[in-house]
Order: sequence, then C-alpha cells, then structure tokens
Amino acid sequence: MDITKFVVSLREKALLYGDYSTYWSQLSGLLLNCRKKLNIATKSRAKFHPKAPVTPEQIAENHEYVYLQLLTAERTWAQAMSMKASHSADTKGMTSKARSHIVSRLDKGARVAERLAEALTSAASGASSTDILDARAYAALLRGAALFEKQSWEACLRSYAVCRIIYSALSTSAKGDVFKDLLSETIDPSIRYAAYQAKIPRTQPIATIARKAFDHADPDLVDRIKQLNPEVLEHGDPDATKSAEGAPTTLTWRGREVKIEDAAIAIAWAAVGTARGQLAEKLASAGTLPPRDMAAAYDEILITSQDAVDATKQAIDELRSEGVTQGDARMQSLQITRTAVNYEMISWRIGRNRVLVGENDGVKLEFGPTSRRKKQADDTEADRSKDEAPGRQIARLKEKAVLYEGILQSLESIKELPGVANDQTLSSRLEATSQYFTALKSLAIARTHAIAGNAVNSLALVKHALDLCTAATSSLSSNSTDEDDDAFTPRNIQVTKRDITFLHSTLTGELQRGRALVEIFSNANKPNTAAAAPSAPSSAKPLSARLSDYPAGGVDLENIVTYPPRLEPFPVKPLFLDVAWNYIEYPRKGGEAPTAPAKKEEVGSKAAAAAQEQDAAAAAAAPEAKPQKRGWFGFGR
Repeated sequence: MDITKFVVSLREKALLYGDYSTYWSQLSGLLLNCRKKLNIATKSRAKFHPKAPVTPEQIAENHEYVYLQLLTAERTWAQAMSMKASHSADTKGMTSKARSHIVSRLDKGARVAERLAEALTSAASGASSTDILDARAYAALLRGAALFEKQSWEACLRSYAVCRIIYSALSTSAKGDVFKDLLSETIDPSIRYAAYQAKIPRTQPIATIARKAFDHADPDLVDRIKQLNPEVLEHGDPDATKSAEGAPTTLTWRGREVKIEDAAIAIAWAAVGTARGQLAEKLASAGTLPPRDMAAAYDEILITSQDAVDATKQAIDELRSEGVTQGDARMQSLQITRTAVNYEMISWRIGRNRVLVGENDGVKLEFGPTSRRKKQADDTEADRSKDEAPGRQIARLKEKAVLYEGILQSLESIKELPGVANDQTLSSRLEATSQYFTALKSLAIARTHAIAGNAVNSLALVKHALDLCTAATSSLSSNSTDEDDDAFTPRNIQVTKRDITFLHSTLTGELQRGRALVEIFSNANKPNTAAAAPSAPSSAKPLSARLSDYPAGGVDLENIVTYPPRLEPFPVKPLFLDVAWNYIEYPRKGGEAPTAPAKKEEVGSKAAAAAQEQDAAAAAAAPEAKPQKRGWFGFGR
C-alpha cells in the first residue's frame, strides 16, 4: 500500500509550489474524487449522513478506502499547519484559542489514522506486516504532532519514539530515502526538543532516547518489529555502529579541556579519531602510491570531520533558538568545540592538497613521461624517459599553484575561527605556515617563467620565495622536533622542520642557478666592446658631441668637451647676397628724375653699370611735371 510514500509524495508535490493552504484545498478536491470513485459522495442538495467507519472487509475489497482515510487525516493536518503558519508572525505569540483549535485538528487526524491502523491489523483486511507497521508509524507521527502542540512532552516522546523505531526498521528493507528524510527532517528534531523540555540530558543520543521511550510499547508491535529487523530494538538505529558510552566525553584544544555535552558531537568526534587511525595505517602499509590514490584515502576522515562540524553547528543553533546567550558556559564550551572540530577538518583538507602536489610538497621538479606514452606497451626505454613538452610542464606547475592557493585560502579560514585571533602563538604559527606555502607557490610560478625563458622574472620570484622561507624558518622549526620528523604521520597542516629545511636548501640552489642564468643571458646580449673600440669613432667624441644619444653605460665626466678648442667647420644657414640690388634707384613720387649719387665706389661689376644706364633712360623718358591746381578755380592754398 505504501502509506508513507503516498503521504510524502502528496506533501512534496503540493508544498513545492504552494503553502499549507494550497495543500488543504487540493486535499479537499482529492477527497471528493475518492468518494465519487467509491460511490459514497453526498449528492447535490441531498441531506448529509455521517459516514460509518471503514471496516477491514471494505479494505480487502478495495484499497481506495485506505486512501480515503489517509486523505481525511492529511486534510486535518494541512488545516492545522495552515493555522499555525498564519499565527507564526504574531508578535504576541499564539493565543490559547488558536492553539486549542490546532490541537483539535491534529487530534482528529490522529484518530482517523489510528482507526485505519486498527482496521489493517485485522486479518480480514489482507494487509501485510509491513503495511501494518507503516500505518502504525503514520498514526504515531500525527499523534506526536498533536501532543507536541499540546506540550505533553513525555507522551510526545513515546509517540515519536514509536514512529522512529518503525521507520528505522522499514528503512532497511525499503528502496529510497523516504523514511530517512522523515527521520532527519521531522522526527529527530522533534525528539531532541521534546527531550530537552522533559529535562533529559543532551549527552544521550537520539537513538538511545527513542529506545528507552519505546519500552512502553505494546507487545504485538514489538514482535512485528523483531520479525522485520531485531537490531533496531538493540541499537535504536541499524546504521549506528557506536553508542554514546564509548564516545569521548571531553575535548582538549590548545591546552584547554571542555566537556562534550551533546551526544551527536561525541559520536562524531569518536568517528574522527577512528578515521585518523585508519588513515595512518592505510598510508603506512600502502608503500609508494600515486598522489591521487593517496588523496582518495583522505575521503573518510574528511567526511567524519564534516559530520562533527555539522553536529556542533546544530547544537549551537539549538541553544540560540532557546535564547541562551553567548556568555553562558554551555555556549562557550560549544564555541571552543566548534573551533577545534573546524581546525581538524581544515587541517585534513590541507593535508589532502599537500599529497596531491607531490613528494616534499612539490618542491622537487619532477616531470615524467606523458600518459599516452605510459599506455603504449611497445615503447622503448629511451622514449619512456623523455621529458614532457614545455607547455605540459607549465600546465602541471599551474595545477600546483592552484593547489597552493587552495591551501592558503584554508589557512585564512582558520584565522576567522572564534578564539584564533587572540591566541598569539597559534596566530604566529599560522602566519609562518602561510609564508611557507606562499614560498612554494612563488617557486612554482618561478619555474614556469624559467621554462618560458624569462630568467629575470624567475630570479625575482625565487628571491621572494627565499625571503618568505627564511622568515618562516624560525617559527616552524621551533614547533617541530626530530622525533616528529622521524615518526610517520599523514600529511596535515603541520609543517615539520625537515620540510622547511629542504625548501630552504632548494631555494638557495635555485637562487644561485637563477643568478648564473641571468648573467649568462645578459653577457650574451651585450656587444663585444673590446673588439669594437678601435673601429668606433664615437667612443672618442666628447659628451657635448653626443647629446642626442642616451648614455646607457653611464657618463664619462673626463670627456665632456674638446680642450683646447680647435677650429672646426660647422654647418650654417646659406646666405644669398646680390650686390646689384643695392644700386637700384626707383622713381620718386614727384616725377623728378632722381639724382645720381655724388660718388660711388667702383665695384667692378657689369651689373652695376647696367643699373646706372637703366636709371638714366628712365629719367629721360619721364614727361615734364605740371604744377597742380590748388583750391577753388586755382585760388587758395
């Protein structure tokens, strides 16, 4: 019959695009259609008659009677949730009248579901044991919701415990995550809150609380669950492999010990310790593995540490919802726990990236043959030993730089955790670790420039990396001992003395190599000045004669000007002089012939004589000038 799947699918489909009011109206239409199929719908203008309860014989004849009861119960639940949602925005809280109305709706739905479960229990209904357990769990779910709104915490715990035990047993045989979603999203939070209101300590996990509350269930239900999965009654959860009794009760962080009061955090933290030991054992016994296989071994500890982080965050959110302030002792303990578990998770994340970059954190420059050559079985040994192309080498170095950047971002996220900024020792060590990985990133980028032929850029980056490594050496070396270096531990955030020493020696060698390459390239690009000196006349010129040239090699102050000065030709603007034009006399305004100059120097030029003859001819040909009349009729001035 799939009672729970039917109900969950109806809720998801309706709430995907609407709210509880929409779901309520949709259920009314579905309920009317179901009654029409069964021919029990009240006709138009007909008198309403109360419907008789559903019998096991009717269920055996037609399963639509089961869906009729489910739709009726769901409609009352949707109506109650709609009223609760409408009153959630009230600043003064929900009134007693509204709360009693909600409780009455939920109670009616629970009664309908309980009558359905009772009818299915009868042998005449033909229902299987799974269908009976499914109906009992759904009835317990609605009854628990009603008791939750009624604030009857003990009875609420018992109803939700029955629901949780049954769904835990059904989840082992069902395909899908319907029951698991109900457990994680609805049932477990309700049990946790009801247990808090019932003064049950948080150190008990939800599975233990549900198992203790289920002890009061009827024997018939217990027998049915034992037939389906007896482990549920022993552990409370078939997936639980660890109980709270074996989990740690305290957590130590930076010399401060705090008590773990939440059972979920204790179990998750115990799982982290187990995964840590398994990781160390796996890497120690595996020998030489490729980087990707070694990184895959970190998946389990990353998952468990993330579970511890999620459990801590959920515990903090629950305390905040209860109105607990930051100054409370429980909140302070949870904040320390939050910092510890986040530091643990980020530490292993950094270790996974360190494994991916290669041996010694990628300090060694190792380029093997390409994967295509590896796949070819008939290649010779000489072909397999060939290095990769420069473009492929640069691509691999870029991948290393991306991994280093991810490590640096993880270190920055650690600095933002509560209490880290106030810890001077931890802050200085994190800063030194950041300098160490920044130096590794600079070295990877420097090698890309060296492969591309930019020796000067490569030298500058190597020098920067060496300065960072030198600054981080003192802080990282003081926090590491020889015993820690000799013992095998999986890679994490801890940088050993051997790591920083190896990087420092490698950078020192790279710096000397880079200087030699820059010197070689610089001398190769310069001309041979000794051979060019005899044939270069410009070298003997003074500075005043070479003002248009930039002195790239410096200014020779001993050769500024030529001294003593000597007579040298220099270019000037050419002068065009025509002496004949100096002897031309133009006619004057009065018409009188200009008088020749009294005496002129003999110039011995034919042009000057010709000019004088032209002047004389012009004077002879000029007409006699007549006096002009002035004033009226010649009178006046």
